[in-house]
Amino acid sequence: MAPQTDLKEVVESEIKEWHFHIYFHQHNASEHQAALDLRDAVLRLRRDGAFIAVPLFRVNTDPVGPHPVGSYEIWCPSESFVSVYSYLCQNRGDLSILVHPLTREQRKDHEIRNAWIGPSFPLDLGMLPLKSEHVPSQYHSLKLGYSSTAPTLSLEDRKKLGSSVEAILKHEKEAAKAPSE
Repeated sequence: MAPQTDLKEVVESEIKEWHFHIYFHQHNASEHQAALDLRDAVLRLRRDGAFIAVPLFRVNTDPVGPHPVGSYEIWCPSESFVSVYSYLCQNRGDLSILVHPLTREQRKDHEIRNAWIGPSFPLDLGMLPLKSEHVPSQYHSLKLGYSSTAPTLSLEDRKKLGSSVEAILKHEKEAAKAPSE
């Protein structure tokens, strides 16, 4: 299957919300504490304005759902994804983190569209639905992610921006050139 290149389709299908699942071996006290320390750090940094990330109140001390070890979830809107991803990459220690988008296709999100920060773990995907009626968006009160009310660039504005970038990169020897239309 060829990658999607239709501008309208790409823009309309952009993923707006993400989950980070922080994993720890439930019988390893030091890993469990490291996971809780990371959670507290994320909460402090959210409070202080570094990024928007919402750890669930619940920390699973046993396997839950598709997750084979202790874990907790951090929800993140696309507006803060880069900041949260960067922070977790640099501060996870020895913990593994499953990163996946939130779309209507939960099984694909966990199996095909996922990424790992650190070593991966096998997931039990059998209980996840193939497709949901609605995108499982969270924290609508924040008006971020799928609930965002911020104005977006029009397709025409995006085309102008793309042309400007191409014109600037035209003189960069190392930058790949976009194919002609």
